[in-house]
Amino acid sequence: MSYNQALSAYRETRVRTASQGSLIVMLYDEAIKQIGAAVVLFDDEFKKHPSRIEIANKHILKSQEIITELMASLDMEAGGEIAQNLFSLYTYFNQQLVEGNMEKRPEKLALVKNLMDQLRQAWVEVVNNTSVPAPVQSAPAGINIAG
Repeated sequence: MSYNQALSAYRETRVRTASQGSLIVMLYDEAIKQIGAAVVLFDDEFKKHPSRIEIANKHILKSQEIITELMASLDMEAGGEIAQNLFSLYTYFNQQLVEGNMEKRPEKLALVKNLMDQLRQAWVEVVNNTSVPAPVQSAPAGINIAG
């Protein structure tokens, strides 16, 4: 098995076995990474290299797809006001990404990246504080575990 195949298998297993909260954090991680990659490409030299514009566009579109997935995963009934507020934020994020992409304004992308990073940190806290730890199991009495 090649390195890329092993890495792909590892990533697939990681996603399949992750909790719902961990999956949300993974989505945030990828969106933040994609936006960051686009911001880096929008420097003073990007107009001289048209291919960089296309690559940045792909990063932005990928982050928009992730944000749309986050929107679709909201449970508006159970989530109530929090879900509604997140939906509004995600809508704002997508709007800023579209405008930043069209206007080639990295500061709009950076704003979304920073806000998403803050939300990611909140989700990490939620995941860490609501995870149910696996019960600690002791060895049954009468078994020699020393060998």
